[in-house]
Amino acid sequence: MRETIVKTSYLNKALGILAASLLLGGTLAAATLPRGQQPAPDNTKTNQGDAGKDAVTADQQGSTDADRQTTRQIRKALMKDSSLSTYAHNIKIITRNGRVTLRGPVRTEDERAGIEAKAAAVAGAENVRNKLTVAPAKSGQ
Repeated sequence: MRETIVKTSYLNKALGILAASLLLGGTLAAATLPRGQQPAPDNTKTNQGDAGKDAVTADQQGSTDADRQTTRQIRKALMKDSSLSTYAHNIKIITRNGRVTLRGPVRTEDERAGIEAKAAAVAGAENVRNKLTVAPAKSGQ
């Protein structure tokens, strides 16, 4: 019986050392990957435009029920439209004092115009500022 306990103890230590070695080895391998191999997030340049003094950003969304409802209705209309790209579904919609600003990249000029029309149907054309940019898909996407 003592022999079994000693063998089990030895086996547990060996497995512990092996697991620690694998964990440490994986951590070191991940830490040594060249940073240049990872693609930059696609919206990095877009977000730099948010730093302008007159840029409207999502944190400026109005807190009134009417502003939140307007944004909600526009987002709902966009999400219902399955012909829109993922980019179009993820644009920023900022409503403040009844005025809507649309920001972010879309894939085509048709998407840009269609989103503006959906927002105008909810908020009125005079209350919509279309700051959407067209960023066509790169080959292979």
